[in-house]
Amino acid sequence: MSRCIVVSGTDTDVGKTVFAAALTLALSGVYFKPVQCGLEGETDSECVRRLTNLPDQHFIPEIYRFSTPVSPHRAAELEGMRIDPARLQLPSAKRPLIVEGAGGLMVPLTRSDLFIDVFMRWRAPLVLCARTALGTINHTLLSLEALRRRSIPVAGVAFVGDENPDTERTIAEMAGVRALGRLPMLPLLSPETLAQAFERHFRVRDFLD
Repeated sequence: MSRCIVVSGTDTDVGKTVFAAALTLALSGVYFKPVQCGLEGETDSECVRRLTNLPDQHFIPEIYRFSTPVSPHRAAELEGMRIDPARLQLPSAKRPLIVEGAGGLMVPLTRSDLFIDVFMRWRAPLVLCARTALGTINHTLLSLEALRRRSIPVAGVAFVGDENPDTERTIAEMAGVRALGRLPMLPLLSPETLAQAFERHFRVRDFLD
């Protein structure tokens, strides 16, 4: 199988879908969101399609889709279903595979299984998306500690938001991880502006090591 990169975050709405779109576009990769909660409006896969303008062969359908925009375990219960974590397997792809989790690392899939448990089984390099705003040092260091305790390989941290050099350096130094770059808040999100921002603030080779 080609290179696989898992994209997760310190929290929900941290910007990991936009970052995953930028990474998919930069690597001309294949995007995969195994579990989607919330179907009203634009889903994450639809967002990545819009922000990359890549053709269908760059997308793999979700394994689970739930209408309710809540944690996967609760969405499944409300809709009379149960998620089987064993079904969450990494698909084969001829291009780099970009896999986006749901919410943060500790999001429950069932009453006894967390998303981080699936990441531990996959053993694929993980990029942790983190805000640059106040509070991110605590959230990011806790997330990195959880990953380390499970021996999940960490490719590095991708920051999202306004520039905050000291916070970014503090996290990288204290956690001993690579700061991959920072995706700024873009006033206009399009395939062109996203590609330009990624090229300016990240190095593609850091995701291919």
